[in-house]
Amino acid sequence: MSYRLIILGGGESGVGAALLGKQQGYDVFLSDAGFINEKYKSELSEHKIEFEEGGHTREKIFSATEIVKSPGIPEKNEMIKAIRAKQIPVISEIELAYRFKGDAKIVAITGSNGKSTTTSLIYHICKTAGMDCALVGNIGYSFAKQIAENPKPLYVAEISSFQLDDIKDFKADVSVLLNITEDHLDRYDYNFEKYIDSKFRILNNQTDKDYFIYNADDEVITNRLEKITLHTNALPFTMKYEPTNGGYIKGKNMMLRLYEERISMSIYDFVLKGKHNQYNTMAAGIAATTLGIRKEKIRDAVADFKSLEHRMEFVAMVRGVEFINDSKATNVNSTWFALESMQKPVVLILGGLDKGNNYSLIEGLVKDKVKAIVCLGVDNSKIHKAFEGIVSPIVDTASAEDAVQTSFKLATKDDVVLLSPACASFDLFKNYEDRGAQFKAAVKNL
Repeated sequence: MSYRLIILGGGESGVGAALLGKQQGYDVFLSDAGFINEKYKSELSEHKIEFEEGGHTREKIFSATEIVKSPGIPEKNEMIKAIRAKQIPVISEIELAYRFKGDAKIVAITGSNGKSTTTSLIYHICKTAGMDCALVGNIGYSFAKQIAENPKPLYVAEISSFQLDDIKDFKADVSVLLNITEDHLDRYDYNFEKYIDSKFRILNNQTDKDYFIYNADDEVITNRLEKITLHTNALPFTMKYEPTNGGYIKGKNMMLRLYEERISMSIYDFVLKGKHNQYNTMAAGIAATTLGIRKEKIRDAVADFKSLEHRMEFVAMVRGVEFINDSKATNVNSTWFALESMQKPVVLILGGLDKGNNYSLIEGLVKDKVKAIVCLGVDNSKIHKAFEGIVSPIVDTASAEDAVQTSFKLATKDDVVLLSPACASFDLFKNYEDRGAQFKAAVKNL
């Protein structure tokens, strides 16, 4: 009997897994309960991979030797429950990719906030140093597809907790854990410990030949580290003390130490501003050092890195008002980081689909820095309740265009209009990229 690989979910990671499975000679079938994007359908057809959409055929799925589950499908999904009951092995796409990576090295980055920025910065440093590498994972390009189509000696991978949930042998040569805050708790039975367990799976299978880079100022991380035994080389980054090996900020300088290697650079040379980005830059710098990248290259790359689209992205200056697109801020913590880095008075665009937000986390920053709130969501009652009496005015809008025009009227010269919604976008937009794109288009139309 041939090895039958069933893939649940026809998005980027699912289609990537299908292509790699097919290339490795597996009998592959892909099933999606929803509808598959035309681009992905044509890729599947071109590679003669059988698929279905709009529902699952149980007997086909139960014929699996192994199942690759899309990170977007929760455990409480009926199909997953049925698969678990039948004890069919379930893995994630990164686990499948890992099996066929050959001798390649993996730098894997996880955390509740800052993953995309840090992953992109590490990749940028590697490219600046002339390394042949690929940027994969949660950031947009499937790890499995990269291995199937264009394998590289080094992969820089952004990895979510959902992808870590279904790993078995996956191992990072260099793992990075940026921070852990309450996010996605709906997927972890509203149990924060389960979410922490999930993030810490990035350490699974690491040995004394590998590195674990972590934020020593994050109490959730340090509390957990006190309870476990590490089998890898720990490299902390911190603003509170000077570790023997790792990274720290002293005065206005970032210092990196890896055994005999020493690197220092001024934080004023960082393209990325704000305290949270100093943490991200330390993490990236240490990761680059473990790969043997020369300090001049690290300095050059950190000084000319372009920030990501939809993440604290400068859009335009209109009559002295600065517009910033931080649509990727889909939780309160991300918005906290955005506000923390603001130096001018802010008109804040908030709102969308709330994942159980606790707005009291940003109350202090809102009081200090925000002069008006523009709500962009279907139901904004929770935002009104949280900030009435702290900020006035709070205005409701129902489109990106309306939000931008309202914000512009409320702003004066030398203010910032900041789109940092703290919510998912699915109530009015397709996704956070769509929200950010509509915001930018509306700013350009002013």
